Amino acid sequence: MTTAWWKKRTVYQIYPKSFNDTTGNGVGDIPGIIEKLDYLKKLGIDVIWLSPVYDSPQEDNGYDIRNYRMIDDLFGSMEDMDRLLEEAHSRDLKIVMDLVVNHTSDEHPWFVESKSSKDNQYRDYYIWKDGKADGGPPTNWGSIFSGSAWKYDEQTGQYYLHLFAEKQPDLNWENPTMRKDVYDMMNFWLDKGIDGFRMDVINFISKDQAYPDGEVKSGEKYGDPGPYFVNGPRIHEFLQEMHGEVLAGRDVMTVGEMPGAEPEDGKVYTDPDNQELDMIFTFEHMSLDEEGGDKWNIKPLDLRDLKENFEKWQTSLHGTGWNSLYWNNHDQPRIVSRFGDDGEYREKSAKMLATCLHMMQGTPYIYQGEEIGMTNVHFDDLNDYQDIETLNMYKEKSELGWSHERIMEAIYTKGRDNARTPMQWDSSRNAGFTEGTPWLPVNHNYKSINAESALHSQNSIFYHYQDLIRLRKKMNIITQGRFQLLLREDPQIFAYERQGEIDSLYVICNFSSENIEITGELNEELKGAEVIISNEKYPEPSNLQPWEGTVYWLKK
Repeated sequence: MTTAWWKKRTVYQIYPKSFNDTTGNGVGDIPGIIEKLDYLKKLGIDVIWLSPVYDSPQEDNGYDIRNYRMIDDLFGSMEDMDRLLEEAHSRDLKIVMDLVVNHTSDEHPWFVESKSSKDNQYRDYYIWKDGKADGGPPTNWGSIFSGSAWKYDEQTGQYYLHLFAEKQPDLNWENPTMRKDVYDMMNFWLDKGIDGFRMDVINFISKDQAYPDGEVKSGEKYGDPGPYFVNGPRIHEFLQEMHGEVLAGRDVMTVGEMPGAEPEDGKVYTDPDNQELDMIFTFEHMSLDEEGGDKWNIKPLDLRDLKENFEKWQTSLHGTGWNSLYWNNHDQPRIVSRFGDDGEYREKSAKMLATCLHMMQGTPYIYQGEEIGMTNVHFDDLNDYQDIETLNMYKEKSELGWSHERIMEAIYTKGRDNARTPMQWDSSRNAGFTEGTPWLPVNHNYKSINAESALHSQNSIFYHYQDLIRLRKKMNIITQGRFQLLLREDPQIFAYERQGEIDSLYVICNFSSENIEITGELNEELKGAEVIISNEKYPEPSNLQPWEGTVYWLKK
């Protein structure tokens, strides 16, 4: 049996708005992506995941789609998109597009029709409910972007559900006609030549039809709706239907974004026998530095929690499903600022974090700028922030009594705009991203952290990523080997073994700025091993340097 192509490939996520602007309007565009394809080819990646470029009012940076079959003028034209596909494919690069079908924009023609009257043929494309006896919302559900998840419509006297922004009404997946229209749209793009989909919050599409109230947690104003839409009652039925109507017989890649999915869920979603998805994005490791399920209530990471979480996913899916591996994306802060050291040890800790992740089983995802060690940003002025989640949170937490200082610290640490500042290409004005005024200010450190300087230094983070990508293609053990966690209780070292039939890889990573001595059995084991990649010039198993990440190869 041949190995699916995406098991040895590495994906690079582009957030088009912040990648490369060719028009001077301060917003990245599709011609800007084409301009940088050779840079991506040099890095060694194989697949580009494009965040949404569809026609959109941009309330949530393109995740509110007005027309699924049009390219937004901000980013270019359909002709530009066709050229991107042609240019990427000529370089043996694949293009995966974002599929956002839990919700649309409220400006989508379906919703405009749906809202016009209760008996419109599109009414049931969305989720409309009568209010409670007192006229209040149908349930106490809170929106993920703060406030109620229900919006009252004066014209028809009912509420519609929006798990995200008010301008992002949820689609009603119980409606088979709506589902067919979604599948037709997906086939349109696949027929055009794209190579797969990353599916936005796809495990939210099936709602509990009883629509009960959610539990109101301490300090919260609204009920938690999660149990009633996360991995909902018909989710597997819908995904299997989608597979049959769209994906079956096509050599494409699918990855589902699935907050709240556990390993047992992941096995079902990604088991090829079930014919649902190739892999999923999980979020458990992204919430280990928060208290009580509130992403803004920050606590220090306990490395033992991170190790245990990766072990759980690596061992659960091995031999059945498939993992996706990521540290960063457009919704997460920069990993070198989060779990590394973005000061003295920025380059070294960025390489260590990359090594730790890329030696696991799964398909790795690199988020733009990660390969040069871009960091979180600290805007002093709240007005410099653009993210709707951040701005809504500021208002909500202020009302709950949080101080300005505490909220800003939370934004500096976890805000989504940390990932969205423009790509830092060189040391010229606006980091070479635009000749105009960037839609979001550039991180002030662009003169020292940029792609041009990374390409000129053979010891840069960029070339370390290049080496990791090359190793994945070359060594089957990275794709196929079993995962064995080592030094489980050590609070500073993340060490694991990848076990093959005839060889083993030992991955030793120091998540601290201290020198640490490794003694005992592991030290003895590593004495006869060959170093295949390291961020240290002369690594010694018995003496781990600050933020060291070294991989040893041992033939049995």
